[in-house]
Amino acid sequence: TLAFPNDSRSYDESSARVRFWGHDGMTEVAFLLDVAALDGLDPRLPHTESSILKAFDTWRDRIQRVARQVYAKHRRGIQVIAASDF
Repeated sequence: TLAFPNDSRSYDESSARVRFWGHDGMTEVAFLLDVAALDGLDPRLPHTESSILKAFDTWRDRIQRVARQVYAKHRRGIQVIAASDF
């Protein structure tokens, strides 16, 4: 079962993605959330690191639900979550 015991996340401006991690048993899974997905959740989102990370925190539960769905389909060590996944 995929779990998210660690609340850490980081923003990579060069790829416009938020990175966060989950665990499937003992296996760590990296997730890369496209900022475009956050734009879909909050169309007025300023593209600054602090605003993007705050939006991620606000929508964390929904993002993690989508992350579980994406992971269940592909089961890769690195998962990219796009706006189309929402």
